[in-house]
Parts: sequence; structure tokens; C-alpha cells
Amino acid sequence: MQLALPTLSAPGLVLLTAAGYVIATVGMKGCASGWLLTGIVLAVLGFGIAFLAEVVLMRQTELSVLYVAILGVETILILGIAFSIGEGFDLRQAFGAGLVIVGLVVVSG
Repeated sequence: MQLALPTLSAPGLVLLTAAGYVIATVGMKGCASGWLLTGIVLAVLGFGIAFLAEVVLMRQTELSVLYVAILGVETILILGIAFSIGEGFDLRQAFGAGLVIVGLVVVSG
């Protein structure tokens, strides 16, 4: 059985996969903050989106490239959400996040 999704480019699928993981992360944060039902719904929806997009992406892209790209996009999206909800971090944590992003760029290049 083939999984049929709208035709998206590899970068579009990476973004969709990362967005799915971000939605799931927001759902987990919701569960941790007392919004259990909403959090569960968001987590299941997010993981479902990420799963479907990643399956299609695996047909087009090498696994090593795929995961580096998804992690990079997901990291940037999560950092943006963390700042938008007031969960910024101190200088040491910002430096560590920067190192992670630089490391992803080095590994992917």
C-alpha cells in the first residue's frame, strides 16, 4: 500500500515534518501545564503529521541528511516558540543552542 500525500519538495517535507514535531512538543508542554486533553490531541496530531511527512521524505532523501535537516529546522522553530511564550534562556543556554545549530550546519555541509 502506498501512502499518498500532496506532492511537496524535500525542503517542504522537512518543514512539514519539523512542524509536526513542534506541534507535538506544544502538546506535551500543554499536558505538563495542566491542559491534558488539548495537549494529547496536539501531540497525536503533531506526531501523525511528522510521521506521514517523514515516511514520504525517506523515499527521496538519505537518512543522514534527512535527520540533520529536520533537527535544524525543528530546533529553530522550538527556539522561536520558547521565546514567544516567555521561556527565553540565559547566556550559557543561548551559547549552547548556538553551538547545536552551528554543529548541524557543519555536519550537513
